[in-house]
Amino acid sequence: MRPISNLDVFILTFNAAKREIDIPVFARHLYNAFGQNASSLPELLAISLQEMAPLAQAFIGSYVLNPYFQRYESAVNTAAAMFIAREERQSRPVDNPYTLITTRNVGMTGILLFARELEAVQGLRTAEVGFGAGDMANKGAVGLRILYRKDNEDGSLPISTELTFVSAHLAAMEWNLSKRNKNWESIVSGLIFEDPKKTSERSSTQHKLHNADDSETQEPLLGQEITQKAIHDVSIYKPGSHLFISGDLNYRVSKSSPAPNSTFPNLDPESPNHFSRFLSRDQLNAEKAAGRTLHGLSEAPIKFPPTYKLVPSPKSLIQRGSSQTESEDDGSDKFEWSWAVHRWPSWCDRILFLEIPWWARETAGDIRMNVTAYDAFPAVRSSDHRAVFLRLEIPMLEPAELLPTEYAFKTELGTDGHQPIDPRIKLPFPIDFRSRGHRAQVKKWESTIGWLMLVSQSKQGIVAFVVLLLVGLGTWWYQSR
Repeated sequence: MRPISNLDVFILTFNAAKREIDIPVFARHLYNAFGQNASSLPELLAISLQEMAPLAQAFIGSYVLNPYFQRYESAVNTAAAMFIAREERQSRPVDNPYTLITTRNVGMTGILLFARELEAVQGLRTAEVGFGAGDMANKGAVGLRILYRKDNEDGSLPISTELTFVSAHLAAMEWNLSKRNKNWESIVSGLIFEDPKKTSERSSTQHKLHNADDSETQEPLLGQEITQKAIHDVSIYKPGSHLFISGDLNYRVSKSSPAPNSTFPNLDPESPNHFSRFLSRDQLNAEKAAGRTLHGLSEAPIKFPPTYKLVPSPKSLIQRGSSQTESEDDGSDKFEWSWAVHRWPSWCDRILFLEIPWWARETAGDIRMNVTAYDAFPAVRSSDHRAVFLRLEIPMLEPAELLPTEYAFKTELGTDGHQPIDPRIKLPFPIDFRSRGHRAQVKKWESTIGWLMLVSQSKQGIVAFVVLLLVGLGTWWYQSR
């Protein structure tokens, strides 16, 4: 049994409320998070964003969104340089400790991936799905899949492990529980990293060529099995890949808005209304236990207060709930906050992961994901959410080492129905073969709508649009005479 190296990964999720971040403030919070239970920077860093920009800019995408992404890149490298200077006592800051590997967005939901070693990241693939109005991406999910390569602990040949990161923004409002679950179904069915039709056809063709001399009675069954495996591999639940789901999942602690006399959580550990007592009402935990959402995923214990909905407020106006004074070394973001009275304080912002499967632990040793930190940033003035981060050590298992064994298939599929089947064995929902094509068509409309919205936001834009429209109509009339 070979020694297993670990990969140090940091994942952050933040609902930015359609505003640009304050770089020094965000960098200070990142710097503090990097130092929580750690003395080194993570090797890989993923930032999951929701409402990262106004809807018009988000629908247009490309260069219009770059200023928003660039602020996070600046904050990450500022924080990392501060951390290195502290740990290594360097007087001169280090330039760009992290390389931004890629940025992707689906509407207002985005994801950024950073690495300390650029060459370690290989085979980048992306996927997206929208499930807002008309399947547009005012709500949706975007995914990245990579192969990370590093040296083994014993100095042997480098090893690789595959990672899948998903950033998601599900339906809002307390009463929209079933819609959130439906959004999750759309992610499982529609967030696919290759065209499943092409993958299935290629897999079947390769099988037929490889087994040209096999008996006809065996080929259809074996071909079907390979096709199902190929389809499974394009999903978020690819058996050979680690999976991380992060975002504003919007699960609340109630199906209705709070009444005027509702008791809110607070930060006093001695109080009967301490926030930890509200965790038993959390919709996500209940729906996951019932097998209706986030199938097979694990979450570290939550020890931080609800992350939504916060409002900055003068001290004299704080009447109930909790408040927190934030103090930066540079005094750049000092204020007090309270819970909004029309929304239940809830753990909307979450990060979950697939644990190492039992069949891999049987062969590679009893190894698991090692969570070193799961916490929330202090409140920031620009958003009504607190950012949440997860740091963990991931065993460097090759994709083949994570694959289910024949015994695992028989064991999982042979359950009596009371035990949920691992989604790496059987998908909780079927793959939607039309998803990628449908998404491409909807995206064209989003770009047009985005430009129309942007133009309509200024008088000059409206005038320019009317002039262009009149010129176009005049040209058409003249040519049609």
